Parts: sequence; C-alpha cells; structure tokens
Amino acid sequence: MSSADGAPGALRIFVTGTDTGVGKTVVSAALALGLDGYYWKPVQAGTEPTTDTAQVRTWTGLPANRFIPEAYVLKEPMSPHAAARLEGIEIDVSRILRTSLPTDRPLVVEGAGGILVPLTSSQFVADLIAGLGGRAVLVARAGLGTINHTLLSLEALARRSIPVLGVVMNGPSHESNRKAIEEYGRVPVIGSVTPCAVIDTTQLRIIFDRIRLYDTQAPR
Repeated sequence: MSSADGAPGALRIFVTGTDTGVGKTVVSAALALGLDGYYWKPVQAGTEPTTDTAQVRTWTGLPANRFIPEAYVLKEPMSPHAAARLEGIEIDVSRILRTSLPTDRPLVVEGAGGILVPLTSSQFVADLIAGLGGRAVLVARAGLGTINHTLLSLEALARRSIPVLGVVMNGPSHESNRKAIEEYGRVPVIGSVTPCAVIDTTQLRIIFDRIRLYDTQAPR
C-alpha cells in the first residue's frame, strides 16, 4: 500500500474540519488505529476534561511512542490565537514546522477547529496544513447547512493548493448532501461516521473500514 505523497510508509494525513466539534478526533483516532500509525495534535486549545491526545490514546490503545507531543497546549477552549494571548504567548508556526516527524509509519495530524481558525495574527490552520505537506481529510456534518460550510472549506484548501483525499461526513446519512458535495466540491466523500454511545477499538475499526482512504478518484 503506497502513501498519499508517494513515499512508502510515509503517508501523512491532516484531519481538518468545517467547524469545531464535527468529529475530527474520532476520525483521527480511527485513521491512526486503522493505519497502525502515529498521531499528532500540534496545537491543543482546551484541556478539560482531557486533551485530544490523551483521548485518542485511551480510545486506540496504541503505544505511548505513537503519540507526538503537542507543540502548544493551551488551557482555554477557544481559538488558538486568543487562547495563546490569554497566556501571554504567541504561537510560532515555523517552530511547529521544524518538529522532527517520523516517516516509518503513517502519520495522522489533527487540526484545531476549522481550516481558517487563526493561529497567529496572520496565520491560520490552513497555513499549517500547507507547510506540513501531505493530504487533507475534511470532516463535515452530514445534515442541513453542510453544503455551504463544506464547499467554503474545500475552496480555502484549493486556494492554498492543498490536496484533499476526501470528505468524511459525520451524522445520519443524507444522500442529497453527499451528492452535492461531490458534484460541486469535485472531491469524493470517502466515508461516514454515525453517532455511537461508546467509542472503543472495535468501533474505531468499523469507522476505519467505512473510509475509502485509497479510493480517491474525483467524481466525473
């Protein structure tokens, strides 16, 4: 199985979303577990009741060495640029990009909030995605309103020449929205996540099996 960026064993996926709370962490956990890879959350904003890294480690049961430490852990659950200001610091995106990252296994990187969430006064999550390379997986809600949010997010990614593996839709199936996103966004919907009461390794593997990660031909 070859990687998305052409180097065997070096698949790099950046999981981003159309909004906060759309299911990025669940999708990231499913990908990290299913690919038997690494997980990295470069910027964590909000630490209660736990961090996303700690949550993914609990869900997946992957060894501790598969989790790359966050570059920034900010206490308040708000936009990273604002949370950092409250703590009197400024996020240095170039420092994040200098992080030594493993290449022996796939790497799943989870963003903070949506694509145009500010990290600094002039840089956004999208700039971090572009700098890290690899390909994006966009997590979107399945229901009403998702077409606009998803197409705007895809437009922001395209403007920065960020390749997109596809969209994962979260929520009860909505076939009309799926078709619209594929038609107007010119990207495939590669999977779906449905609400579940308990998230564990069994559930994460089910989610992973529903994501057509390597079936990424754009719709005609």
